[in-house]
Amino acid sequence: PLCGDNYTVYLVMDGDVVRDASFQGSGCAISKASASLLTSTIKGKTRAEVEALFGKVHDMVTTGHADDSMGKLAAFAGVHKFPARVKCAILSWHAAKAAVAGGGTVSTEGDAEK
Repeated sequence: PLCGDNYTVYLVMDGDVVRDASFQGSGCAISKASASLLTSTIKGKTRAEVEALFGKVHDMVTTGHADDSMGKLAAFAGVHKFPARVKCAILSWHAAKAAVAGGGTVSTEGDAEK
């Protein structure tokens, strides 16, 4: 995001399963909290489960709709009221989605959620 949030997400994969996840970087409170919950939430999940969870988190932070399965992640449902902060909440999730798909650098700049 333009605010300068910058994170690297590290995943240890065992076949199709995330065995460990961590992040390093800096950013605002929303992006840091989201990255922290991301790493604790995706451990033990498959690639497909991480991709599906990305979709649910993305939907939640853009619409405010959170179901009971979101647990602690539901705290980010209110971000939809602040469109400029959506990128902060979803940044690490974009990185994790790219990582389970094979890696690479991602940016939330140019996304539709402005």
